[in-house]
Amino acid sequence: MTIWHSLDEYPAGLPYPVFTIGNFDGVHVGHRRILEEVCRRAAQAGGTPLLLTFDPHPIRVLALDRAPKLLTPLAVKLELFEQAGITGALVLPFTPEFSRISPHQFAREIVVGRLGAREVIVGDNFRFGYQHAGDVRALEEFGRELGFVVDDLTPLRVRGQVVSSSRIRRLLETGRLSAANRMLGRCFSVCGRIVAGRGIGRAQTVPTLNLERYEEMLPAVGVYVTETVCDGLRAPSVTNVGYSPTFNHRDLGVETFLLDATPAPAAGRMEVFFWRRLREERKFPSAQALKEQILRDVSAARRFFRLLHGG
Repeated sequence: MTIWHSLDEYPAGLPYPVFTIGNFDGVHVGHRRILEEVCRRAAQAGGTPLLLTFDPHPIRVLALDRAPKLLTPLAVKLELFEQAGITGALVLPFTPEFSRISPHQFAREIVVGRLGAREVIVGDNFRFGYQHAGDVRALEEFGRELGFVVDDLTPLRVRGQVVSSSRIRRLLETGRLSAANRMLGRCFSVCGRIVAGRGIGRAQTVPTLNLERYEEMLPAVGVYVTETVCDGLRAPSVTNVGYSPTFNHRDLGVETFLLDATPAPAAGRMEVFFWRRLREERKFPSAQALKEQILRDVSAARRFFRLLHGG
């Protein structure tokens, strides 16, 4: 997938550009339905499936105090777009100046004038332009005026609930990981650099990989069945998201114990995929009592993976 970071980088003359536009935080099953439709329409017309998104998230520019923690940082979103079949993504910097573009100006100067869009596929809650004044009906009117086709898709439901990024955040915040993963259509994950811990686990309980301080969305504090990818390998693991109260830590951390005897890298990056919540984090009377509980968590995780893989 080709990535452009400005309108000047975007090439002219792409065959029949079919676009979707949005923030796509989470790239959940509702988003992927839109991406699939973009790819289908482009394939039918012999065109190009494309996407326009923004960085940073607009609310971080317009109302930082209300900005949500992201489900998927930009790098992860781009990987998921490519997996869905999008061949080109335009990532426009979102600035206060850009936020003041009127809906008609956005359609005329950007969607048509710079992108040359022939079709635009969006969700039916799509909003655009200054103060979100433009909606799908306005986009359809501009399409008739300016010569592009607009189609809007109704919200997708999972078990009767409308799929949305905000709903997935609420599920993660309350520890309802399975429900969140159903709406995502995959395991929720976090990624970042591996950093050195305090050495307590290796000395007193079990050795862990420690994720650097993570500022985006995390699941509720607790212990999880996970898979961890590092050094190109994906290994079953148990992960604690919390404050390690047994050792009186104050900072929220993500610590992962690999179930198998895979050497733990001292540096590099890792991505942790969250499958299931095992329990709440709690304070134990001693490091030995915590270690015994971790070994029970490991046994539960092994049972989970045996069932998952039909063993």
